[in-house]
Amino acid sequence: MIGEPMPEARLALYWAPETDDPLHQLGSAWLGRDAETGAPVPQPALPGLDIAEVTRDARGYGLHATLKPPFRLRVSWAEAVAAAEALAARTAPFDLPPLAVENLDGFLALRETAPCPALRPLADACVEALEPCRAPSDEAELAKRRRARLSARQEALLGRYGYPYVMEEWRFHITLSRRLSAEEMAVVRPVVTEFLGEAPAMPRRVGAISLFTQAKAGAPFLIAERLPLRG
Repeated sequence: MIGEPMPEARLALYWAPETDDPLHQLGSAWLGRDAETGAPVPQPALPGLDIAEVTRDARGYGLHATLKPPFRLRVSWAEAVAAAEALAARTAPFDLPPLAVENLDGFLALRETAPCPALRPLADACVEALEPCRAPSDEAELAKRRRARLSARQEALLGRYGYPYVMEEWRFHITLSRRLSAEEMAVVRPVVTEFLGEAPAMPRRVGAISLFTQAKAGAPFLIAERLPLRG
């Protein structure tokens, strides 16, 4: 367990592949950083494009699927961990469908290829369970989100949870790139699909949720703890 974070630190609840999962090794190599160790990882070549630039934002967050979006704490680190541990203790593991590289609103992301009834309830539970630990969003954070031209429902979710893409607006995804033009998409999608190979489609269990931390604004997120699901 890490020590008490600084006031400007942020915490998030994500799903991340286990370290012995080929998706962890290959996905980390694609992004150029291992969120488990924080170490840089050599990236593959990307014809005609700068892969480090294409993956820069995703690299900072680490290979993950968001469950509870990043937030600043209003309680102690120990209280936040206890809330996450309690959630994990009452949540049952489940199988994740095969994943595939998809175009998600101009971003490349790994998404599930078949329905998974357990995913949305897990994300909803993570949002609710950690909400008492979240410090209110400041005006700058809210203004940044509102630049995306939110719907009325997204605006309501932003006001309630500090993030507009939760609950019914949430979609499981593991981000692999920044937003791409159509021309860039035609180059990057086949390259990342080939690079990841069969790893996304391998059978895997969602057997843990992970606490990711960010020491300060602009710092990379790191896996602080993996919490096994014991329900």
